[in-house]
Amino acid sequence: MDEKTLVERSRQGRRDAFEELVRMYSQKVFALAYGFVRDRAAADDLAQDIFLKAYQALPSFRSESGFGTWIYRIAVNHVKDSLRKSARRPTVSLDEVGEGPVASADEAENRLLERDEESRRQDVLRVLETLPAKYRMILTLRDIEGLPYEEVARILDLAPGTVDSRLFRARRMLREKMIPYLGGKGE
Repeated sequence: MDEKTLVERSRQGRRDAFEELVRMYSQKVFALAYGFVRDRAAADDLAQDIFLKAYQALPSFRSESGFGTWIYRIAVNHVKDSLRKSARRPTVSLDEVGEGPVASADEAENRLLERDEESRRQDVLRVLETLPAKYRMILTLRDIEGLPYEEVARILDLAPGTVDSRLFRARRMLREKMIPYLGGKGE
């Protein structure tokens, strides 16, 4: 069933249709939220809140853009509001606590490589969190979520040229802030 039909059926009170829309977009909405809060439980809570808001706002959905663009806009606004309202507390993931003994040298080397890669990823995410929200949001939508420029422009209600220039500035800021993590190389 296509998206427009699912939206129309959802508006008519068909829960199964809205559940299908949730299935279609749950991973993307969760990933967007997780990109900002870096906590799975909090991201899951945010995603549920986002879909609840979308369900309640369905009568006002005008179908001028796709449902995906609309739900992303709700998600972006909800995450921004949530970050403004709550002070973020550092958390420790069970993945960071440690693992048991390693069985072989190959496994040990693989785990070291994985930890190095995860460490670099965490460095990028830490630096990303230091960027102003408008730059962090645009990098998340375009470079992490992989959305096309046009959709990013619709979600953030910006002109395509503004998306392009803001993305350029955001990438430059991120690159400059990453230099200490790269050993002075501007890679």
